[in-house]
Amino acid sequence: MAFHTQPSLSGFIASDPQQSVTEHGDTRFYVRVGQAHFRREDDGGFTELEPSFPDLVAYRATAERALTRFSKGDSFVAEGYVRMFQVERDGEAIQREEFVARKIGHDLARTNHEVDRAHPAVKTSRLMRARMASSMARSGRSRRIRSIGPVERR
Repeated sequence: MAFHTQPSLSGFIASDPQQSVTEHGDTRFYVRVGQAHFRREDDGGFTELEPSFPDLVAYRATAERALTRFSKGDSFVAEGYVRMFQVERDGEAIQREEFVARKIGHDLARTNHEVDRAHPAVKTSRLMRARMASSMARSGRSRRIRSIGPVERR
């Protein structure tokens, strides 16, 4: 079985997070992010180059969680994809791109981080059951999904 992989982006939150709502009523999270760049030198050292500042967005539940958990200056790691689009400025079409984060979290290599393990397993199992039920309903299949309780940790 092949591994599921997607593009990723890591860096730091360079702007204050902004919340908006899409035309479909979905929550949207937007930030400018910074990425440091380095060049490896022949002597084995590194030279720091100018950082880049791409746009990062997230939608729906990921956006809602990101809005409560991220602040300017936080280091992050995100999984998602690059979306290309055009905007019009002064009558001229300009090509832009943004990273759409499907998943985002703090970069553990650069952030002190605590995990609240009180209830995520229950939320995850409920979400998985809801997604399965929705998928089966759309496909015309019906099947009772067995309810499972919280995962016991050892």
